[in-house]
Amino acid sequence: MESNDIWDAEAARSYDTPGEGMFAPEVLGPTVDRLVELAEGGRALELAIGTGRVGVPLAERGVPVTGIELSPDMIAQLRTKVDETALPVLEGDMTAVRAPGEFRLAYLVFNTISNLLTQDQQIECFRNAARHLVPGGRFVIELWVPELRALPPGRKATVGVVEDGYILLDTYDTLKQHVVSHHFTFDGTRQARLGRSPHRYIWPSELDLMARLAGFELEPRHADWQGGEFTADSPSHVSVYRLP
Repeated sequence: MESNDIWDAEAARSYDTPGEGMFAPEVLGPTVDRLVELAEGGRALELAIGTGRVGVPLAERGVPVTGIELSPDMIAQLRTKVDETALPVLEGDMTAVRAPGEFRLAYLVFNTISNLLTQDQQIECFRNAARHLVPGGRFVIELWVPELRALPPGRKATVGVVEDGYILLDTYDTLKQHVVSHHFTFDGTRQARLGRSPHRYIWPSELDLMARLAGFELEPRHADWQGGEFTADSPSHVSVYRLP
């Protein structure tokens, strides 16, 4: 499975869940608040901007946002919200596409760096972010912590979420650091719908080394966008990297 296979027209149409899930105010609000703070009045670049979940409200807060997005279907969905003048988007690979101008902030949210399935691609993502930033600029990554402690010896899968109408099952290839997330959605019938997405998981220490290879230094790492303490039990993190 490649990104173009996953983020097609059907996925783009169903991606937005206004007011719920990752679009819930308690999730989206702190994300935008923190990015406004880190932009420090400058321009922001969102890698893999998708349908504009973060980029659109960030632009509405007065931060000039440019996006990079691989999927034309996701861009088309974003265009139902804002036009090119309000939020320009370049179609292409976030590891290579160069947006015009310089930026104070680049960011990559909601585990999206793990959609790059090799370590080399993930390093190139850091390097491309660095190419866009002014000295002192920051690159922010939101990413989950691999849940290998929940994987018993000899087992290859963990159950991540069990809710009414939804089950998340993750299967692991620990040699390649690959995870495939299996999303089962169902209703009162006997039928269920399956969606799958592949990822390459990254340990925080490995992420820091990728950043160093691209010239970044780690600033704070928090457990969430509100600045919670990152601990050994944190399921995810928000890491801020800065160019000297």
